[in-house]
Amino acid sequence: MATEDAYQELFPLDRLASDSPELVQVGGRSIALFHHEGTVYAVDNRCPHMGFPLSKGTVDDGLLTCHWHHARFELACGDTLDPWADDVQTFPVEVRDGTIYLDPDPEPDVPPVTHWRNRLADSMQENIDLVAAKAVINVDDLGEGFSTPLETAVDFGITYRAMGWGRGLTTLGAMANLYDDVAHAEKLRAMYVGVTEVADDSAGEPPRFDQYELRNGDLSKARLKSWFRDTCEVRDSDGAERCLRTAAAHLPPEDVVEILLAAATDHLYMNASHTLDFVNKAVDTLNHVGWAKAEDVLAATVEQFTDASRSEERSQWRQPIDVAELCFDAYEALPDLVAAGEDREWERPDDFVETLLADDPHVVVEALEDAIRQGATAEQLARAVALAATRRVAHFATSNEFSDWNTVHHTFSYANAAHALAARTDAIEAYKPCFDGAMSVYLDRFLNTPAAPLPEPGESARDPETIREDLLATFDEQGRVNEAGQLVSEHFDAGGDASVLKRTLAEGLLREDAGFHELQNVEAAFRQAEFAEDDAGRRLPLVATARYLGAHFPTRREREQTFTIAHRLFRGEAIHGEDV
Repeated sequence: MATEDAYQELFPLDRLASDSPELVQVGGRSIALFHHEGTVYAVDNRCPHMGFPLSKGTVDDGLLTCHWHHARFELACGDTLDPWADDVQTFPVEVRDGTIYLDPDPEPDVPPVTHWRNRLADSMQENIDLVAAKAVINVDDLGEGFSTPLETAVDFGITYRAMGWGRGLTTLGAMANLYDDVAHAEKLRAMYVGVTEVADDSAGEPPRFDQYELRNGDLSKARLKSWFRDTCEVRDSDGAERCLRTAAAHLPPEDVVEILLAAATDHLYMNASHTLDFVNKAVDTLNHVGWAKAEDVLAATVEQFTDASRSEERSQWRQPIDVAELCFDAYEALPDLVAAGEDREWERPDDFVETLLADDPHVVVEALEDAIRQGATAEQLARAVALAATRRVAHFATSNEFSDWNTVHHTFSYANAAHALAARTDAIEAYKPCFDGAMSVYLDRFLNTPAAPLPEPGESARDPETIREDLLATFDEQGRVNEAGQLVSEHFDAGGDASVLKRTLAEGLLREDAGFHELQNVEAAFRQAEFAEDDAGRRLPLVATARYLGAHFPTRREREQTFTIAHRLFRGEAIHGEDV
């Protein structure tokens, strides 16, 4: 309750009664006063939707209607009838001895952080991008820029999409992974992209109805692993979910990862790479939000196992060379191979990645098997396969069909996921995606025929900042694929900081209406760059992703327009071109 001293004297009531509305400036705020049905009302003059002056609106039957987009507000409390608009701030008014008094700084009905958390949830329920952008910007200003958007979107996505974990939640996980690598403005955009992609992927979908964990909490890892694999094999999603929930509730994270990885590699290159990548992003996301959510988050991935396509059923994996059989034979040999390499240490030969790019799949499989005998860990092998997959993207020939960019991208995202998961478990199954990942690299070989040449490392006297500006400019025009790669390479030649270059690439990505694959690609490239030992190693994935982005940009940048509007409103700017 405001004290009498909080109220400021304005002007006589008669003046407003004869000329309503009236605009006043009080406490640095522009406030519109209305005399309606014998009562005085005061509201913030900026329409909460897009800032149009509400003093230019119309009042009828207790509703104030903004003339720009026709948002409607109840005069007394400011509640809107239109969820896309948001409620408008109202101000207490008193009439004393014929004079209007107003409290310009009333206590909010709910704390601002609660309001914006609620609005974030509203934006996802209604699938309204502008509301999402406003909420992301405001919760960031209130100190919750990462946790609140991430947790809200995770909870929404695993609840309101019957098919469970899909591109939306995978994008959200990728954006969370990018968060620490990007500048503050791009942090906001990353969370905005993640939230809106989850909302869009869930829009119009029926909700999920969860199964329950099994009551026996003493079931062993071996038994739950066997049951989960068996239920996935026969596409029994209900049974698989109960097994996985039980594992997530009672086993340590590394054991749960082992179970997931085992089922994801019982068949080859499932869902054309997406199963492994989606599972990896689910695990990444749990590392951000906490494993207390593991049951619900991982249960949402079950359809990625039970409804997945299996590449051994595709002709290109069987003819003219049966590379699927090569993989399965290698899987059977894994126990003996690992035993042979026990207590041995392997260092990757300089020509190993080149061997993985060979035109003979037998040579590739033999190289992998020999490495395991020599003591190579699954993480070491997966990293080598990821480097080979990165080469396919970096050397992609633009003479190919445009859609084939996705072919090399899928192999890259699969190999990146295999590498990430291998770092989380020492289970023997972590070796398996090295083989089918390498076979996918082999199958992609024609997309590097001829291989696009990459610039040789050299020297550049140019300012790295100028090079980065030129790189962003390549994304403003179609087809500047090779130039984008060359500029990334030159940035290294000029001694530019790789972390600053990553921020520039992220800026280029997040200002566009980037599709799922572009968002995946940059996140995977950044991760692979992290594991490089020097700038020579960081150069390749960043060149590769720059070429990939150059092929897909520019876009209409509708998403950026919406975000810019939200940010201008947050700063108090007029969007409609008039002073408020």
